[in-house]
Amino acid sequence: MTAHTPRNAVILAAGSGTRLRPLTDLRPKPLVEVHGTPILHNAIRNLEAVGVEEVTIVVGYRKDAIQYACGSRFGEVKINYVESTVFDRTGSAYSLWLARNSLLSGDCYLLEGDVFFEENALRCLASSDTVDVAAVAPFDSRMQGSAVTLSENGFISGFRMKQTAADIESNGPGLFKTMNILRLSSATLSETIVPSLDEIIGSGATQAYTEELLAYLVQRRGLQLAAARCDGLRWYEIDSTDDLKIAESIFGPTSAQSSARLLARRVV
Repeated sequence: MTAHTPRNAVILAAGSGTRLRPLTDLRPKPLVEVHGTPILHNAIRNLEAVGVEEVTIVVGYRKDAIQYACGSRFGEVKINYVESTVFDRTGSAYSLWLARNSLLSGDCYLLEGDVFFEENALRCLASSDTVDVAAVAPFDSRMQGSAVTLSENGFISGFRMKQTAADIESNGPGLFKTMNILRLSSATLSETIVPSLDEIIGSGATQAYTEELLAYLVQRRGLQLAAARCDGLRWYEIDSTDDLKIAESIFGPTSAQSSARLLARRVV
């Protein structure tokens, strides 16, 4: 475990995953499988592999299924649960606010529960020398959702919400997709993130998303959030059945061999 590897993580997994129906009619989105592995199990195994000892999962929709699938201990990782009873009418920032006690326990990984990714994405975060860092990858034509632009020194300079392939400009600034995997320091969590969550939720903005919170902190409050470029690593955010098909293609055996070759070249 490196000096920049937190021992704790928070996974936001409360949403109902309506765009993945009928797969989510009877199970929560984080338990949808990619080649037989639930999204959530993949995340916890990768966290365990990089030294995380305790994970807090914010649950809501079909919470019993997640609690049954993960238990109180998954492998060597202790699992805690925080329940959102209003998951159907609140955003991810509200779920994050519910987990504020866990956020105050020290350095922390923060993940969304719909991202299927390889372990090296976490190692990219851990290897960064910066205090707070977010995993990003080049925004391509298959993607949609929140994107960021980067400064010359590798920090996130701006957020763009609800981006699609139509927003990619051939001569414009490079767009990078947020992978919704972050490493945040104890100081930033206690001095910036949690107080801002208290402020936002206290004002009644319970439908805000985590990306909106981060955008506000970067652009208005001076949060220095570095970008860990995960170009070439395998990952995908799974919001729809089309996304699931793409993820299964990315994590097929041929793609796994290509990723292994890429990692080998980096090591050499």
